[in-house]
Amino acid sequence: MAALDTSLFSPDLVFFDTTATIGTELFSQLRERLAPMGYLEDSWLQAIVTRENNYPTGLELDNISVAIPHVEPENIDKPYIAVIKPENPVAFEPMAAMVDHPVQAQLIINLGLKAHDEDQVAVLQKLMNVFMDSSACEDILAQTTREGMVDTMVKYCKE
Repeated sequence: MAALDTSLFSPDLVFFDTTATIGTELFSQLRERLAPMGYLEDSWLQAIVTRENNYPTGLELDNISVAIPHVEPENIDKPYIAVIKPENPVAFEPMAAMVDHPVQAQLIINLGLKAHDEDQVAVLQKLMNVFMDSSACEDILAQTTREGMVDTMVKYCKE
């Protein structure tokens, strides 16, 4: 399986000031930021909303509550990984109905990958390993600068 390409983390793709309360609102805010940077196809917003409705990505873990929304490669122009630590948690439906209530995501990792499906699986597995580590989660949630978030994500996502 492929490794997570940590060069996809970038300070321009780290957001601390989102005020969304639900996933669809967050997606609209992300579109406003990512489209002008050349990352998204026009189809991205509808594609991510549809995919999230069909395959929810909220995960309520012991160490952190996260969401990892993503779309099929044809909806992005160039690969990216956006990291959102919102001002307040954002409600996402739980993945595979793992809990019976919306997940209040403290961190959202939006994957925009152009590679094959198995690469996406490898990236998701790597992120899950990071989120199972309580000290990694504590470190990630403590970040307050874009550069610090990138450095921290890269540190924990390297093989």
